Amino acid sequence: MAAITASMVAELRAKTDAPMMECKKALTEAEGNMDKAEEILRVKLGNKAGKAASRVTAEGVIASFIDGNTGALVEINCETDFVSKNDLFLAFCNQVAELVVKHNPADVAAIAELPLTLESFGPTVEEVRKGLIGKIGENMSIRRFKRYADGGQLAAYLHGVRIGVMVEFDGDATAAKDTAMHIAAMKPVSLSSADVPAELVAKERSVAEAKAAESGKPAEIVAKMIEGSIQKYLKEVSLLDQVFVKAADGKQTVAAYLKSANTTVKGFTMFVVGEGIEKKVDDFAAEVAAQVAAATQGA
Repeated sequence: MAAITASMVAELRAKTDAPMMECKKALTEAEGNMDKAEEILRVKLGNKAGKAASRVTAEGVIASFIDGNTGALVEINCETDFVSKNDLFLAFCNQVAELVVKHNPADVAAIAELPLTLESFGPTVEEVRKGLIGKIGENMSIRRFKRYADGGQLAAYLHGVRIGVMVEFDGDATAAKDTAMHIAAMKPVSLSSADVPAELVAKERSVAEAKAAESGKPAEIVAKMIEGSIQKYLKEVSLLDQVFVKAADGKQTVAAYLKSANTTVKGFTMFVVGEGIEKKVDDFAAEVAAQVAAATQGA
């Protein structure tokens, strides 16, 4: 059986907000598999186990740039929140987003060779990045981007610098901007229920099956419970099925709102800074204890 360490328990607790002992039990049952342990907790504790799953600790900036019907959303990471507010770093991020729009790089690696001069650094993005690392004293990296150039109208919304949304649409610009704000707030994973990734549906079905099985109800009732859970999940994570955050009646869906504004959303991208990145968390108490122990042994 895999050894369950304190750091594993702490990591699962940070992801789920579940009690420490429950985390340890889940990891033991899952034989150390973090994803499986998280599913076990969701079965036992319900949605509470997913409350902190979206927390991220990596820092950085989401930048956007739109030129006519071409636009880009870019994530650039740094080590601390302090640097994410640095004017030079912000200028670098905004200029990279503009370069992505104008030069259409094939991938992140190709961005490094694009022409850029900032302060006394250049003449490429990579040389500017290296220069800023030396000047600011912190590592930084271009993580990902999404470029739109299919001829559709574009709207962007940035929630500070940590959440960025770009929407491709036909119709009213105000409705599109409102929808982008809704996406930033409600974080849908797809445009419609049919677009939800199969692996997410399968994971949700697995959890629903386990919870329904614990009910002890007849098989036909269990099957309906599972299907009901899946349909509820699909509505919660699909943009067009979500209740619009500005709905006056608290019931109008995004689809209904867009229809009332004669607007069609063709697609969207949402970036959250550090999403999916694990960042080392220093345990200062443990570090001090280790230093004291070392000093004692050396005395």
